[in-house]
Amino acid sequence: MILDAFRLDGKVALVTGAAAGLGAAIAVALAEAGADVACHGNARAPDATCEAIARLGRRAAAVKGDLVDREVSRTLVATTERELGPIDILVNNAGTIRRAPAVNYSEDDWDAVIEVNLSSVFRLSQQAGKEMIERGQGKIVNIASVLSFQGGIAVPAYAASKGALAQLTKALANEWAAKGVNVNAIAPGYMRTDNTLALQRDETRNRQILERIPAARWGNPTDIAGAAVFLSSSASDYVHGHVLVVDGGWMGR
Repeated sequence: MILDAFRLDGKVALVTGAAAGLGAAIAVALAEAGADVACHGNARAPDATCEAIARLGRRAAAVKGDLVDREVSRTLVATTERELGPIDILVNNAGTIRRAPAVNYSEDDWDAVIEVNLSSVFRLSQQAGKEMIERGQGKIVNIASVLSFQGGIAVPAYAASKGALAQLTKALANEWAAKGVNVNAIAPGYMRTDNTLALQRDETRNRQILERIPAARWGNPTDIAGAAVFLSSSASDYVHGHVLVVDGGWMGR
């Protein structure tokens, strides 16, 4: 049955940035499909997400750490494996954004955004990927952005990191597809999350954004859930190096 191909029973997932927003919605969706999930949080603990997963009858583990710290990537993978078992699904969702005109953009802001949005993704993928390759199976889902294709305004580091993330997705897929590991990405459009609060509250920018979205609304975190389950399941076994846009039609406008 085709619906069985979307089931994740017996799988273990690690979702970064799972305390709220897209990460929380993805973590809960994976649990609804049958997976046990390690939920990562940084400043905000992922306790609420873990509780939601436990209510579904799945195992959950809270893992914490600032992904700016290079050691945290290794710790997250090791803790997940100790608490839940070998990682079958890695969702690299954690991200940060810092806004300023490029001419005034600080090196500290640049370094922090690139470290979290790009470098930590490589480290986590490398760490989890080694084990996946040894077992001959695994799913890695990176959360990119429509700014993987566009430059944005006053977010040079974010746009650079997300553009590079799309290319990293393809590079890893080229090397690991034949080894049984699927590496793909989801590129959300304008979503109602903490990262976009500044845009939502800016009357002019909010109007401009809504005018361009054919669906005529901001996306909600749950709008990402189906794509995440698909790319984490056997239904996507022949999908490699793809960046799946979920944007209400933004990129087609």
